[in-house]
Order: sequence, then C-alpha cells, then structure tokens
Amino acid sequence: MNLDSIFNPKSVAIIGASTEVGSVGNDIVKNLTTQGYTGKVFPVNPKATKLYGLKCYPDVLSIPEKVDLAIIAVPASIVTTVMHEVAKKKVKGAIVITAGFKEAGQPERELELSEICRKNNIALIGPNCLGVINPAIKLNASFAATMPPAGGVAFLSQSGALCTAVIDYAQKLEIGFSKFVSVGNKALVDETDLIEYLANDPETKVIALYVEQLKDAGKIIHAVRKLIHGPNPKPVIAIKSGKTLAGASASASHTGALAGNDAAYEALFKQAGIIRAYSTNELFDYLRVFTHNQLPVGNRVAIITNAGGPGVLATDEVIDSGLSLAQITAASQKKLTAVLPAWANFHNPFDILGDAKAKRYEATLKIILADKQVDSVLVILTPQTMTEIETTAKAIINCKKKTKKPIVVNFMGGRLVTEAVRTMRSDQISTLQFPEQAARSLAMLTKFAGQQKQKSTKFNFTDINKKAVTKIFTDAQNRGQKALPEALALPVLAAYKFPLPKYYIVQNETEAEAAVKKINGRVALKIVSPDILHKSDIGGIALNVEPHEVKQKFHTLIKTVHKNAPTADLKGILVMEMLHVPSSAEFILGASKDPGLGAAVMVGLGGIFVEIFKDVSFGLLPLTKENAAQMVADLKANEIICGARGQKHLDGKSLVESIGRLAQLLTDFPQIKEIDINPLVILQEGQGVKALDARIILE
Repeated sequence: MNLDSIFNPKSVAIIGASTEVGSVGNDIVKNLTTQGYTGKVFPVNPKATKLYGLKCYPDVLSIPEKVDLAIIAVPASIVTTVMHEVAKKKVKGAIVITAGFKEAGQPERELELSEICRKNNIALIGPNCLGVINPAIKLNASFAATMPPAGGVAFLSQSGALCTAVIDYAQKLEIGFSKFVSVGNKALVDETDLIEYLANDPETKVIALYVEQLKDAGKIIHAVRKLIHGPNPKPVIAIKSGKTLAGASASASHTGALAGNDAAYEALFKQAGIIRAYSTNELFDYLRVFTHNQLPVGNRVAIITNAGGPGVLATDEVIDSGLSLAQITAASQKKLTAVLPAWANFHNPFDILGDAKAKRYEATLKIILADKQVDSVLVILTPQTMTEIETTAKAIINCKKKTKKPIVVNFMGGRLVTEAVRTMRSDQISTLQFPEQAARSLAMLTKFAGQQKQKSTKFNFTDINKKAVTKIFTDAQNRGQKALPEALALPVLAAYKFPLPKYYIVQNETEAEAAVKKINGRVALKIVSPDILHKSDIGGIALNVEPHEVKQKFHTLIKTVHKNAPTADLKGILVMEMLHVPSSAEFILGASKDPGLGAAVMVGLGGIFVEIFKDVSFGLLPLTKENAAQMVADLKANEIICGARGQKHLDGKSLVESIGRLAQLLTDFPQIKEIDINPLVILQEGQGVKALDARIILE
C-alpha cells in the first residue's frame, strides 16, 4: 500500500461533494479549497456543475486527469460501487468518511470494501472516520473545521470527535502536528501500518494514539520495537479508553476471569515500549515534554525552586517515578556559593529562596546545566511579591537555547503566570501546571531514552514434543471435546517438558492401592471429569492421603462428588505424588485469548486464593526472556521468590523458563483458548518447579 497517496496527494477527488452548506461533503471541499492546499481538487456530484469555483464531475471516471486520493462521502449502500470505480480509475489512496459498516451491524459490507481495496492495492482509511490532515502541505482531507499548526506530533485516533477537540486544545498549548488521522473502523489500514509509515516520516517526532481496540499484538510489538531501536527512534504515546469490561461474559477458568481487557493492553504497552497516558491531560503533558526536548543521557534530575513545598512534591515524584536526584560536583557547589545567599539550599532540590529574581534563576540554571552529573532539570517558580515572572521566563528560554539537556518548567499559579507560560510555550519550552506532572513527564522522557538499550533475547526450546500434543488435540477435536481436564492437560505439559510429579489415573480402589505402592508415599486423590473444572469447589480433592487410607478416601471422594455434582461424568481418579518441600510457593501460570490482541500469558500467586489476592501480571506473544523476567519482577509475590523475611530463595529462573515454555505452546497451538497451570510449585533455588494441576480449553 502506498500511504503517500493518502498524506501527500497531488490531486484529490471528493466523491459525494455536496452543495449543501454545513454538510460533510460540502465541508471537505471547502477545507481543501480554502485552507491552503495547492494540489488539484475534483468535486464529484452528478447533480451539480460547480462548487467553490471548481467544476463538478458526474463520477470519478469522468475526471480527465490522474487522481491520487479519493475521499468518499456517499451513502453506505453505494460505497462499494463507488470503490469499484475508484479502482478502475487506478487511484491508490482512499478515505471513506461514510458510516454504516461494521459498527452498524454490516460487517459483510465492510469486508467487501476492504477486499476491493486489497485486490487493487488501494490504501484505505476508514470507513466511519473524520478523515486525514497533513498540515505541512495544508491538506485538510476531513470535515474538521480547523487546520492545526504544523509540528512534530502525529496523532492517530479511533474517535473522530476527539480529533477535533485535540486540534482545538493543542493550539492553546503550542503543540503542532505532522499528521492527523481518524482511523475509523480500520477496514484495511490500521495503527501498525501507520506507525511503520511514520517511522520514516521526517516531519514526525512523536506518535500519539487514542486507542479503543487494537489487533495483533505481535505485529504491534514488532513495529514499535523496531521504531524504538531503529536509527531514528520516536516515542509512541497512547491513551486507552474502556479500562473496564462491563458486560463481558465470565470465563470458565481462573485465567479467563482475571485477564480483563485492560490487563492485556497494559502488557502490550509495556512489552512494545509504548508510553501509556492514563488521562487526556497526561497525554498532553507527555506531548509537550517529548516534542520540546532532546533525550537525556541518564536519569539524574536537578530541581531548582524558589519554594520549599513544591520542591519537596517534585522530589517525591522524581523518586517514585524511578529517577534519581543529581549530586552535583564540588566545583559546581563552589560556583553556587557565589550566586546564592548563604541561607539557600545548596543541595538538590536547590531552593534559591522566595526572593529569587531572574538573575538568580539564570545564574543557578547555567551552573546546574553545565554540571556533568546532571542529565535533566526541573525548574519551579511560585509567584511572590518580588518574583520577576516574565523576566525569569525569558532567562529560562535563553538557557534552553544553549543546552541539549531537557528542561521542564512549572510556573505554579494562574493569572499571574499566564503570560510567562505563553511566552515559554511559544519558544518551545515544556511548561506544566504542577510539579508532580512535570516530574512524571520528565520520568517518561528518561524511560524512553533507556528503552533503546534494553536487550531482547528469544526463548529457544529444542526438547519439546509437538507431535504428541497435536495428537491429543486432534483426538479431542474428533470427540467434540473442548474442555481438557487435568488428566488430558498434564500430558500436554509433559510434552513441553514441564516437570510433573508421578501420577496415575485409576478406575477403582484396587488400582488406586497399586498406584500408591508405585509412588511409595503420601498422595493426592483428584476426581477426573470433563464436567468439573474447579475440583476443590465440589470436594473433588483429597490431599496428604497416607497409603493405608487410600481405599477409604477413594470411596469417600466418589461419594462426595456424586452428591455435589450428581450429573458430572466421572472418568476415574487421578492419584498424584504429594510434594514434601519445606521451602516452596504455589504460583499460577496460564493464558487466555484477548479477542483482538491474541494470547495473554498470566503469572501470579496461585493456589485456591488466586482470584482473591489477584497478584498477577500479564504478557503477550511473542515473549522474550526479558519480558518473562519482568512479569515475575512485577509481582508482589516476587519478594517470596527472593527470600522474604529470611526464607530461602526460590527458583525464579525456572519460573521464567516455564513462562517461556507456555508461550511456545501457545505459539505452536493457537487453538488454545485458555489454559491454567495451578498450582505451579516453585521449589528452592536450583531445584526447579512442579506443575501439580492443569486444565485447557480449546476453541
């Protein structure tokens, strides 16, 4: 697909151009003819002769010249007919403004539209979108009323209405845009395609996303990681709506119940290196800081303030955000004594006192910026009677022009600081409303700079038996069985070399006694039934059974299950070796499929209380060793692995390996809808793990 035909067309046809003022088809033509676009514009309307001084054509095929981009704003029922004509005209870019497709219960119509475009190599934006804007060439191929100022931010949004609000608000903040795209239903071109295009766009410095739903996590992760680690790294900042999953059907397994939609997106953003903004305000904070600063070389921040309280607030946020307070050199300390009063604070945060005027700010800022042990600076000003607000702002501007180090500014207040803030914004200084916001945004800038140094190591397993699992799943499919209980799930794990205790499936008391003799120790008895997923809920488990108790416990277990689940189809009892390890912990490992993103792997504190404590973290395929290690590190229960309260260290490395083996299983068999391994017992360091129970649900 040629996205240049979308963003840099030399000629545009508006199919559905309207003579009705205020209509979508009229506004698009008006925007293209009145906002500075110098390319050729061809209105298409069989009932009109002229529109905004331009000749109207009855259809796109009647246009005598080449058309690069077609904007379609006709009724949904005839869009595909029009698109066939666009394809016949050999147009290579199309924007379908019209609604009435998948979002309106017409997925077949949308599929037909995308197939026409795919077959004819037409880059398609939409349908059901606001359009596209490229301020650099004054192209407003949308029905947004305003042309945003040119700048370095590419904004991609699933909400057209949000686009218009962002354009309006960004002008106040002096944020300019390289591209503006309302992606709509994404029938063909999606965010990943646009990110790959914008990676090579010289006008784009930052990519911002408003996300409602994404597809294909692997594709997104690859595109963003390639961008971050490429020769011209650019940050991708996203705000995601719909954190809750109200109305979603409950899932049958533990993992499905815990893997809420937002958890999958949180994992996606973390793995890909996408910076997540949790509010619109935070998104604009990040955009200002990223567009107006170069990347820092380290995480050492210096804070300059004329008030102690805001300095302390900034310091707390700096530490909480993973940054460190810069410790300046002795030489810089000595220089500060020449410009600051004796009662000022010569240590970070640098409190230069409430009577600080512009010269004191400027002198201090120059010394701090010159210090080799400072990577970035946060400047705070509170308006006091002697404060030179405007002059201080100009001093900061002068200092910023002479340094490559990031400077983020917080002039606290309202009316008194408004003009100074406006002055700094017009000179590309990042100004934020409160010190905590400034510190947090600076932390995001620093975090992005560090991502370029992160390793990415793939798992490589050569000991798995894929054929064995293929047979198990094929046999289940032939039986029409989708839910694979423990008795069928454990062989799947064994094929992928998950360590398991000894176990046997028996049909009667005699077989149970024979199994116990082979195990030669205490055992667990577990009911085997395709109808029972959570055995403990109906009394289907007996633990720590002594060899002489097996006969009695077998009988009791069968009786209890018949009482609590009378219709369940019982297939026997699984006799499993009991583990006796003094230092160990029960974890859960599992996965469920997000409808758009794919398989989300989950790890966390396990056992029967998994859904109560909910100490879990998620990762999306493909998973690297570093991703898996970070999933474990994100758990509160990681303190148990690391030997909390004097306990012995557990085998965290084997847990990370188990995450990798599960990821490989999910990659090899995408028909797995859900899987739980619970509990997965983590043994002492160097002793590995043991999977004690599992269940699998196939699509």
